[in-house]
Amino acid sequence: MSSTRSGRRRRRTARALWLFPVPALALYLFFFAYPVVQGVQYALTDWDGYSAGYHDVGLRNFTELAGGDDMFRNAAENNLKLTLTVVVTQTALALLLALWLVRTSRASTLLRAVFFLPTVLSSVSVAFVWRFVYDPDGGLLNSALRAAGLDSLQSVYLGNPDTAVFWLALTQVWFHAGQMMVVFIAGLQAIPRELYEAAELDGAGRLARFRYVTWPLVAPATAIVVAYTTVQSFKAFDLVLGLSGNPPGPALDILSTRIYTTFSNNQFGYAAAQSVVFMALIALLTWVQRRATGGATR
Repeated sequence: MSSTRSGRRRRRTARALWLFPVPALALYLFFFAYPVVQGVQYALTDWDGYSAGYHDVGLRNFTELAGGDDMFRNAAENNLKLTLTVVVTQTALALLLALWLVRTSRASTLLRAVFFLPTVLSSVSVAFVWRFVYDPDGGLLNSALRAAGLDSLQSVYLGNPDTAVFWLALTQVWFHAGQMMVVFIAGLQAIPRELYEAAELDGAGRLARFRYVTWPLVAPATAIVVAYTTVQSFKAFDLVLGLSGNPPGPALDILSTRIYTTFSNNQFGYAAAQSVVFMALIALLTWVQRRATGGATR
C-alpha cells in the first residue's frame, strides 16, 4: 500500500514539474514567437504603420529588396565589411591581450581592469567620445598628428566614404576587445599546465607550444568570441547613430539603421521585409560559423 502511495506521489510530482517551464514558454511565445510570425505577415503587405487597413502585396517587398534597393544593398555591404573587420581584428587583439595577461599578478589584474573598463560604458558615451576623437576640426587624432608635425596624415575619418566603416570598426574593437579578452583568459587558464611542461620537455619552442597546445585547446573560447563579436557587429545601431547622427550617411549606414530609417518613413511593410532578410542573414552567418568551428568545439 505504501509503495502504491509513493508511486502516485512521484507521478503527481512529475506532472507538477512540467508546469515550471510554462511561464518562460508563455513569455517566449508572446514576446518572441508571435512578433516574428506577425513580422513575416506584415512583410507581405504595404502597411504604413498607422492605417487600420493594408493590402497584401505578396513577395513584392522581397523582390524589390533583391533587385532594386541600392540603399539596402549598400547597408548590407557596410555591415559585412564591419563584421569581417571587427571579427578578425577584435579576436586577434583579445587573444594577444589574454596571452599577455593570463598570469595572475597585481600588474596583470590592474591591466585587465583597464582594458575591460570600456565595456562598462554605454554605447552612446563611447560614440560621443570617439566622435570627438575623429573630429577633423580640433579632434584628438588630427590635433595629435598636427602636434607631431604629421599634417599630411590628417584625415576627415568618418567623412571619408571609403574608410568610414573601418573607423567605425576601430571604435567597436576598442569598445569590446577587453570583454573578449576575459573570455580568452578563462579559456587559457583551463588548459592544464602539464601539457605545456610535456611539450617543453619534447623541445617545443614558444611558437610550437602555441600552435599545438594553446590554439587547439582555446578553440571553444574562440568560437564564443567569434559568435558574440558577430552579433555585436550587427547590433552596432546606437554606436552608428552616436557617431554619425540620425539618419546616418551612406558610408556608415548598416542593416539595423537602414531598417530603422525605413520604419521612420512609415514603410512598415517594407521595413518588416528588411527585418526578415536581416534575420535570415544572421541565421546564415551563425550556421556558417557553427560549421566552421563545430569540429574545434567538440
